[in-house]
Amino acid sequence: MLSEIAVILDILGENPFKVKAHQSAARAIETLPGDLDEIMAGDHLTDIKGIGSHIAEKIKTFAAAGALPELEALRKKVPAGLFDILKIPGLGPKKAKALWDKLGVTTIRELEYACNENRLVELSGFGAKSQENIIKGIKNVTKFAGRRLAPEAFAAAGPVIEWVLKGPAVKRAQLAGSVRRGLETVKDIDIVASSQNPEKVMDRFVKAPGVAEIIGQGPTKSSIRLESGFQVDLRVVDDAQYPFALHHFTGSREHNTLMRSRAKAMGLKMNEYGVFRGEKLIACGDEEEIFAALKLAYIPPELREGIDEIDESEKGRIPKLVEPGDITGIFHAHTVASDGVDTLENMAAACKKMGSKYLGISEHSRTAAYAGGLSIDELEKQGDEIDEVNAKLSGFRVFKGVESDILNDGSLDYPDKVLAKLDFVIASVHSGFNMDEKKMTERIVRAIENPFTTMLGHPTGRLLLARDGYPVNMGKVIEACAKHDVIIELNANPHRLDIDWRVMKLAKDAGVKISVNPDAHRVSGLADVAWGVAAARKGWLEKGDVFNTMAPDKIEKELERRKK
Repeated sequence: MLSEIAVILDILGENPFKVKAHQSAARAIETLPGDLDEIMAGDHLTDIKGIGSHIAEKIKTFAAAGALPELEALRKKVPAGLFDILKIPGLGPKKAKALWDKLGVTTIRELEYACNENRLVELSGFGAKSQENIIKGIKNVTKFAGRRLAPEAFAAAGPVIEWVLKGPAVKRAQLAGSVRRGLETVKDIDIVASSQNPEKVMDRFVKAPGVAEIIGQGPTKSSIRLESGFQVDLRVVDDAQYPFALHHFTGSREHNTLMRSRAKAMGLKMNEYGVFRGEKLIACGDEEEIFAALKLAYIPPELREGIDEIDESEKGRIPKLVEPGDITGIFHAHTVASDGVDTLENMAAACKKMGSKYLGISEHSRTAAYAGGLSIDELEKQGDEIDEVNAKLSGFRVFKGVESDILNDGSLDYPDKVLAKLDFVIASVHSGFNMDEKKMTERIVRAIENPFTTMLGHPTGRLLLARDGYPVNMGKVIEACAKHDVIIELNANPHRLDIDWRVMKLAKDAGVKISVNPDAHRVSGLADVAWGVAAARKGWLEKGDVFNTMAPDKIEKELERRKK
């Protein structure tokens, strides 16, 4: 209790002597050789060096009631997430306060995002090395916490599934669960394998690279914990049962319930071991044959969430989902001109090397001073630089854009005459998150109505595992985008994946194009477009639903058309 008061007072910038008094009292209690109850009973608290009468009264109150009104009041003044940040080595109360005051960082995931966007490099009291150490500290602190981001799960799962597949006793094996369904956050990793010698498979599995702990080992299921903190569960079945087990351990609980209900209605029985007519197994060599046995078209893993995929499959309306190879180019990238790490030329060269045909540069606008937002002169100077890069690169085009802040009244951050010179404008909310839903929706709709808005950036502002999106009526936002021919961004940064896949189908049905944008702040960030494609697949998107799958010449014409 005394330590927490000291930390909060320090964060709030209170009198340093008051902070030190509570720190000293906390250490005195911590190292006390006697029994605290006996000392209090004899009214000898103030005999302890470092404990004065005021703090003695706090200790008595806390001991008697299990709470202290002063502490409760102090807790309301400081975001709870700052205490998690303080667990990171090298981050004390003053630095936590600086992150809160200067960057609005109040959780570990917000801090991680700020590091990924290179925000700490220029922040007073921090720097590049400090940022690097904080990133390492975050990984250690979050290692054993709840859910994790999808890329972390894939990185952890890769070596394990490779190890399993190389086992001589394994016939087939594949990732299952939420990882295979492409969920944006993952709790643990599931693998399904087939073998005639499951014990041999299990003996090898528990020796997989990176195993920190064997949680359990059995003939059909074993669980390990990796050094990364992930739990990995392996289930081994006979090869005839493999497709059924893979389907069962891939689908959500809701999807599996709907599939079993459908089987029952057809006079069949379905479970993780098979589809049965009476006691007879209906042989299926793969998942496609399972769906066919239930008179359904194949449902890709990403769609198996128990929403409406069964009805759509029955009606033959399962779409051919967008593929990574369908993406022809990239929008939403930052350079050293604002808060990026790499130069414009390096970003363009890397993008071209990836096979992309174009790159849309969109630095932060002037209001976003914390992110190095560009003044009008700086924006125009970058336009000249883009012309120079375009002159050097054949078969590749860099488009001139900006990520304009949506101001509190819904207006964009530059005059129309400035916006008119750009190829595209991404309008994004970066501040004023505390508006109520009505005001926030009106604010965003007004930005959508601006004739220079090409795309709506990360429409809810969420940061996965860090903060919920601001309150906004996405139905009205989608309706406005449809009316004003505005593209909605699917921000592919794994910390965002915003627009959420759960409402993407609404945009698709309204005829609103989605652009899968990596929001890259460094060369390596360009590859995040793959996570966006995975989210787009969960959102039922086909190639034709995604703006940046069009041929480069059509992209150019579309951008020109939208400016008129």
